[in-house]
Amino acid sequence: MSGTDHQDGEAAATLGELATPALLLDKHRLDRNLGRLSSRMAERGVVLRPHMKTAKSIDVARRACPAGSGPITVSTLAEAEYFARHGFRDMTYAVGLAPHTAERAMRLRKAGVDLKVLLDSTEQARLLGAAGRAAGVTPSAFIEIDCDGHRGGLTASDPKLIAVAAALGEAGVRLAGILTHAGESYSLFTREALVGAAENERAVAVAAAEALRAAGDECPVVSVGSTPTAHFADDLTGVTEMRAGVYMFFDLVMQGVGVCTTDDIAISVLTTVIGTKPEKGWIFVDAGWMALSRDRGTAAQRVDQGYGLVSDVAGKVYPDLIVSQANQEHGILAIRPGSAHALPDLPIGAKIRILPNHACATASQHEVYNVVSAGSDAIHARWPRMRGW
Repeated sequence: MSGTDHQDGEAAATLGELATPALLLDKHRLDRNLGRLSSRMAERGVVLRPHMKTAKSIDVARRACPAGSGPITVSTLAEAEYFARHGFRDMTYAVGLAPHTAERAMRLRKAGVDLKVLLDSTEQARLLGAAGRAAGVTPSAFIEIDCDGHRGGLTASDPKLIAVAAALGEAGVRLAGILTHAGESYSLFTREALVGAAENERAVAVAAAEALRAAGDECPVVSVGSTPTAHFADDLTGVTEMRAGVYMFFDLVMQGVGVCTTDDIAISVLTTVIGTKPEKGWIFVDAGWMALSRDRGTAAQRVDQGYGLVSDVAGKVYPDLIVSQANQEHGILAIRPGSAHALPDLPIGAKIRILPNHACATASQHEVYNVVSAGSDAIHARWPRMRGW
């Protein structure tokens, strides 16, 4: 795998020199996570279309897609434009379509990008067709399928499915296939439930594709995807591609689901101790919700990790030490309620890491990844992230 290491001559060379709060990315864990899912899909004959909404980085994208042109998934058209500038040509924009996004997407198709869009209504089919005609291009669209009641889309048995496909044909839009996302898998935590969610996702997607084919429509791509189902699917018969994004970095929500361990989490926020209040069992750090995000995704799981789990600067997790409270620019560390562990002795100036609840949300608070590797204090590179819509 190869990326573009962006070095800044005036930037910190080691973690000890790095101003905090700062976003760290463990390159070894990243590559291991990428290889794990890539191998799994290759064994099953399914195309992996990585979702770049988590990383938003050309350096990460080039490691996930060494060929350098795709396939990838994006969640904003700013992402699509950014990756297009870096040579990516095969993309799926996996967010519902509006008139202005249809026009913007068609400008990318006119520039030579095979950007496929997502819709679930005849109204969207017509507006996409109009945008394609205005740009002088033939649009390509997926019909979104709702496999578990979690997101938008049509059910596989909804008569509107055939109507939307017909509307696409009338509007001069090519039907790329169907696309679904098993969002409910994020609320599960047993192997049996996750395997079941993956099979339901597959079965519903294939049923929708078969319904379209029975009505005389071509449905070349059957696209499914979520990080939990991607890792727990036993059978992908009838599926042609898998989309996943947070698997690159993983996070505490995915650890709570059971997809990874804390040793797989590739990003963390480096922070500095700025005060203590022993009588309350508190340690103050200079990373608040502006650095960590307000995501509390683990609150509904079996283990509530507060605003993040704490490790030492080398990555060793402190037992039951969490960010219990987060203000704008400072966080409060405390031992998890009910734990018998003692608060560690962390002097003012000590540096520690916070493992994120939600990698997408935490990474979005930062402009650059400080790239590190296990067992080393060195900052090997600085990889910029893109932002915006």
